[in-house]
Parts: sequence; structure tokens; C-alpha cells
Amino acid sequence: MTVKFGYGSPDKLGDVPAILRLAERADRDGLDHVSLSDHPYVADLLDGYAAIAFILGRTERLSAFVNVTNLPLRPAPVLARTASALSALSGGRFVLGLGAGGAWDRITTMGVPELSPAEAVEAFEEAMQLVRSMSDGGRPAPTKHYPIGDLRPAAVAAPLIWTGSKGPKSLAATGRQADGWIPGHAADWLSDSFRWSRPIIDEAALSVGRKPADVATIYNFPGAITATPVRRTRDAEGRWIGGSPAQWIEELTDAILNHNAAGFTLFPRGSDPYETQLARWSEEVVPAIRAAISQPSPVS
Repeated sequence: MTVKFGYGSPDKLGDVPAILRLAERADRDGLDHVSLSDHPYVADLLDGYAAIAFILGRTERLSAFVNVTNLPLRPAPVLARTASALSALSGGRFVLGLGAGGAWDRITTMGVPELSPAEAVEAFEEAMQLVRSMSDGGRPAPTKHYPIGDLRPAAVAAPLIWTGSKGPKSLAATGRQADGWIPGHAADWLSDSFRWSRPIIDEAALSVGRKPADVATIYNFPGAITATPVRRTRDAEGRWIGGSPAQWIEELTDAILNHNAAGFTLFPRGSDPYETQLARWSEEVVPAIRAAISQPSPVS
């Protein structure tokens, strides 16, 4: 069983020294991925693609992705070429995180016309198809939202695509096209939104001859990793708030073995320093979970 463990990086202009220090530590400690946000309309945030390119250049094993790409601001044909370049430069360590676009009041400040919800989802699904068709073995063809000309595919394998779908139509597009799904609003396997969303993905996957397991669930997972156990690891509404390394290990091992969780991106919360919590994640929590899920099932 391969489960991905990563973290969400700080992403402010003033965070650059910490961003690089954390990435190098995560790479050394054996984490799988790092993610950064994509909000180009915010002046004090780093551009997500510039940042992950730099991180990939400073690391050897760590994968990186934008969580998630603001598609209306990064047209799919150009995004496909960016994906090919990052994959080639990093030896295949780039993952394409993709969303249909939210916060249109902010997106339009960048000079991009607003799409209707239906148009945004159409463009989202076409973008996934286009990225693959512009990769090794593909045949790029014009679509409704991307009327491209005569383009050749790049001789680079297509990246994994993980989406941040939320609505029914974009969830269905994820089921038909994507390799992974990142539930929105930090929803986890016990949340109502997960319970109604995941079946839409599974049904859509089956409708095109795929298996539900072809679309992994990778959770954005905020919480505090504390030095000592806490009395309650979830709040009154059932959201995970954190606990000691042992409490994290128990919770996430159960999520993997009993709820088909395929990955986690940690977003540290609480009063302990970010770097301290990331060290607990990479040195204590993740190795123990990997060991637990690698054990053979008991024979009945």
C-alpha cells in the first residue's frame, strides 16, 4: 500500500528562508510532497509555480504541487507546457493540482473574464484532457474552451493530476479524468461533505470504465501535533484538531486501513512552532504509520 505524506508550505514573500529550510528537511526526512497555494491576486504571496520550481531545484526526492492551480489564471495549453517542463527538470516529481476556479471576485481583478459555473467545469475537464494529450503519446486537439492550433505533444510523461473539486459536476469530472481528489474545506473521511462527494466520483469513474480506486483521496489535513496527548482530538462539530504523535498515528492509520485514505498534506496549527510540528510529523508520525500499514493482515 502506497500512501503519500506531505505538508503545506508557508507561502509569503517574507517566508522564503523558512520555505527552503523546511523543504530541504522534508526531503531529507523522506516526506513525499510539498504544496503551495495559488493566489496571484494577493501581493504578499509567492507565485505558486515559481515557488515549487525553486523547491524542486533544491530537493532530490520531494514532489511538489500547487494546491490547487487557479485554472482561469493559467490557461491549459500553457499549463501543459509548464507541467512538461517541471516534470522534465525534476525527474517526474511534479504533480498537477487543479481546480476549476473559485473567488471570481478576486480572479477578475487580474483581467480575466468570469465564467459561469457550468463553463468553469467544462474548462476544468477539458484542461485535464489537454494536459494529457499534450504529453508523451498524446494527440492535442482543439476543445470548446481551448481552440488550439496544430501542436505537438511534449516527449514527457503526463503528471499525476489531483483536483480540488467540490460541486457535483466538478466531482464527476474528477471521477472521469483525475488521479487524485483533495476534499475541500479540509473535509475528512468522517465529514458529511466527504460522504456525499466521494460516491459521485466513484460513479463517474465507473461510467467511463475506470475503477473508483483509480482516484486516490489525498486530504488537506490541518491540526496541531502536540508534545503531549490532548483530551479531545476533534471539536464539537467533529473536525480534527490534533493531538500527540501517538494520537495522530492512531487516527491516520485507521483512516488508511478502514476508510481508504491514500494521502495527507499536513497544515500545522496551534502554538508550537511550524518547524517543530513538521519535525514531529516527519520523524515520529509518518514513520510509525508507514510501519503500521506495512504489516501483513492477520490470518483469521
